[in-house]
Amino acid sequence: MNTEKIIYTGIGVELIRRLAAEGHRIFNSQQAREFAPAVGISPGYIIQSLHYMARAGWIVRLHKGLYAISSAVPGVAPAHEFEIAMALVEPAAISHWSALHYHGLTEQIPRQVFVLTTAETSIPRSRGLKAKDVQKGYVAAGITYQFVRVKAERFFGTEKVWIDEARVTITDPERTLLDGLTMPGYCGDFAEVLHAFEVRGNALDLDRIIHYALRLDAAVAKRLGWVLEQQEIELAKLEALAALQIKGYRMLDASGPRKGPYNHRWMIQENLPGKIAA
Repeated sequence: MNTEKIIYTGIGVELIRRLAAEGHRIFNSQQAREFAPAVGISPGYIIQSLHYMARAGWIVRLHKGLYAISSAVPGVAPAHEFEIAMALVEPAAISHWSALHYHGLTEQIPRQVFVLTTAETSIPRSRGLKAKDVQKGYVAAGITYQFVRVKAERFFGTEKVWIDEARVTITDPERTLLDGLTMPGYCGDFAEVLHAFEVRGNALDLDRIIHYALRLDAAVAKRLGWVLEQQEIELAKLEALAALQIKGYRMLDASGPRKGPYNHRWMIQENLPGKIAA
């Protein structure tokens, strides 16, 4: 069958609906090829058919051989941006600013979807960008995905949640707050991270966040100790953080200047605007 005719006969839509009915709102070309005969498309023409369906706006190409159903198909719910993130890399967890917003810890809406993955994972990159340019993000279905790579042993502190009809992985509130202490620029800024701690308030799982911080690194642990002391948490409960040995002072705001007074208890340089002398 002429592949352009697929667009006008509705066969393409039928293929998409069958894929969606089987839970494949995001699918690869092989999955499409398996369903093709049932709707009258020759498996040998599936690549051309997908090309024409993408041109018609029924599906969106995420990267080579991977597609998502768009909102243009009547009666089929399109894939959520978090669901797409799960399909772009493995392992993956919605993180940083995106997770902060999901957990209700910020009212600021991120312009990108932040995705935590491991350093060993191959991540997609936009055409023309080199591997060193991954910080510029990857654009798929009109959304920019910012991948944050960590060592495999630091990929923890996640939970499964439902987003519409999709089950996705996201960093839990405590891990998300710690990621803010590590990379405040990926969570708005440091002031927004401090505000998120205040919003979490009494709901904060103290034992969990301290355990997480000690698994990450000393700098994060010391920043956390400083923040929790400001929230008037009893120092006795912070002893594990205070006792951790560290060489040299670390900046409180990892994205800020190397200025400000030194806090000996936490081995932190308090480089906040109100602390830095003019």
